[in-house]
Amino acid sequence: MACAASAAVATVGLAVSPAAAAPATTTQAEPGGACTAADLGTRHPYIKSSEVTPTITHFKGWYVTEGSTGTQSVNTSVQTTISVSVGLTGNVEGSFEFETLGKVGASLGLNVQVNYTSTSSTSTSVTWNFRNPGYYGLYKGTKKVTGTYGSLNCNRVQQGDGSWALKWIEGADTGSYTTFTTLEEGAVRCEDKVPANSIMRKAQDLLDCGSATATAKHPAGPVPSAKAAEAGHEAEKAAKAEKSVKATRSQAPATRAALDCQPAVYKIDVPGKPLNWSAPLLANDGIRLRESNWTSAHLDNWRLCNVTERNGVIEASLWNWGNGGCATVPADIANQEQAYLTTATCGEDDLQRFYIYRDVPGSSKIGVQNKYTGFMIGHDRYADGELIRQYSSGRQDGTGTYTLTGV
Repeated sequence: MACAASAAVATVGLAVSPAAAAPATTTQAEPGGACTAADLGTRHPYIKSSEVTPTITHFKGWYVTEGSTGTQSVNTSVQTTISVSVGLTGNVEGSFEFETLGKVGASLGLNVQVNYTSTSSTSTSVTWNFRNPGYYGLYKGTKKVTGTYGSLNCNRVQQGDGSWALKWIEGADTGSYTTFTTLEEGAVRCEDKVPANSIMRKAQDLLDCGSATATAKHPAGPVPSAKAAEAGHEAEKAAKAEKSVKATRSQAPATRAALDCQPAVYKIDVPGKPLNWSAPLLANDGIRLRESNWTSAHLDNWRLCNVTERNGVIEASLWNWGNGGCATVPADIANQEQAYLTTATCGEDDLQRFYIYRDVPGSSKIGVQNKYTGFMIGHDRYADGELIRQYSSGRQDGTGTYTLTGV
């Protein structure tokens, strides 16, 4: 892999004096709030937007005659299925996802789902005591909550007097979330007065109240609803479209002939300790903590390539001198908490791009974040051979803070 220095590429400007990471902060992350060097490898969510939409998940039109009042169990049909999700992941298993959904509920004053779950995708029954004859809509529903989130990351910020400080800033990554509140069930008639923008009103909207069905004599039992059928069809099309988008997000990277690499060569160290990132020799292995010695064969040497900088945050590919590959998260496990890092043939792939958050000038401490997943990079324990992994919120004990030590 040819690596050539490019004058057009921004310089990193990192000092190379290692120091021990400070204790993790105990203060809550807020935009512009102070953070410490131990927070460089962490992130926290903040909610950018929220929308609450009453949604019917199951519905059935039902006619009750004079002789069929009383308690009945009615099998309802699926209208739409709501699945809890945060970002690119198909489930909720990391601390960042839990924290995101927790903040959504707190900001709205709602009791929302904070674990991976979904509303039922099969027909379910509703038991109701029908006291009066008439045309009813039996339903199950919930409030669907959607919106976008951003992340707060610790990074150096220049003050008005020219000095530098570590602050919580808006990170480069963002995403969307979906969750829902407690399920409700019931029955509603066309003539019932119900609150606007309520779950009950949404169910009432699915009744064909303007049709002859609502007033004409009808045998007891199910009544087809054209509105409900149309709404269910639209929800099914939207769900298929969403699945199609997710399926095309992780395409194979396009190879590229060369990278624009900065001339500086670094070791990515654990602050003040001898172990550092070492690339694998075998394709099925990962990047591990190793101590540099005569057998390292440049596997512990890294260059920053195709570097850009926005709002003080560097984005770069991490090219390894020893095996010629770029650091990456394997695509097949990229959505998993604690997925390990490895190296692969360098390509145009966001899984190979990393944001680098820096300490104040004079310190070489950094935090590293994968661009595609948004997860922070760290290790579970300090030990020779320990895999470098990704963590959705980072390592809150400071073990996600590293140093770039010039070789």
